Amino acid sequence: MSKVWFITGAARGLGAAIAKAALAAGDNVVVSGRRLEPLHQVFAEYGERVLAVPLDVSNEAQALAAAEQAVTQFGRIDVLVNNAGYGQLAPFEDNFSADADNQFATNVFGVFNVCRAVLPVMRQQRSGHVFNVSSMGGVLGMGGAALYCASKFAVEGFSESLAQEVAQFGIKVTLVEPGVFRTDFLDASSAVFGQRALDDYAAFTAKVKGASAAYNHQQTGNPAKLGAALVQLANSETPPLRYLAGSDAYQQVTGKLQKMLGEMEQWRELSHSTDGI
Repeated sequence: MSKVWFITGAARGLGAAIAKAALAAGDNVVVSGRRLEPLHQVFAEYGERVLAVPLDVSNEAQALAAAEQAVTQFGRIDVLVNNAGYGQLAPFEDNFSADADNQFATNVFGVFNVCRAVLPVMRQQRSGHVFNVSSMGGVLGMGGAALYCASKFAVEGFSESLAQEVAQFGIKVTLVEPGVFRTDFLDASSAVFGQRALDDYAAFTAKVKGASAAYNHQQTGNPAKLGAALVQLANSETPPLRYLAGSDAYQQVTGKLQKMLGEMEQWRELSHSTDGI
């Protein structure tokens, strides 16, 4: 039986690749983005198998309307991919408070808004699969990306908790934790640098910007292969809560976890010392 996917941020990058993989598997797809024209251009060849809907994920009313359109068109939503997001980069102090607000409005509250819109549909169906696109930066902190990592850490905690709440309704939740992929994530359209430009951070920021420029469009990850992987997970009876996408994500995250465990063991006695009267 074919599935109906709902994908945010689908006009380009990972979102477009995931949508095309689902279509190649014979499924129908609702693609969403802030503007309809790019969506129509990317998915014109698929005809009625694709429904393009306008959606700024930070707008809860738009999320509710988009979910309603999806159900009107296809009757159900089987797979939700919360992919829309961007990276607010530079050291924490080089960002203004409004930068933090905007980062969380899209990367965190946007996920909340779309989940609020789609979960009632899945609950009624007593089935569904939610993919929340996090990052390896949702598991390990990265200097020069404090706000971005904070937003993805929030998505991690939310998703792990949500999975426990909705399992009773036959709804599965998977965190997708990509490493670096060949998308336009590091372009100005997806990555924003803080503008305070404090002198004390100038050398550090220059290093971060230089590394970003060097890696841009040279990343090891293949978006089409990630799309195929998500189709495989969507068809799995027992998908994982976390899926590390890319050998770099696997190596860096497992390395962090090993280091964490070693530190915890080192301080185990002090941890236990707080027990008792």
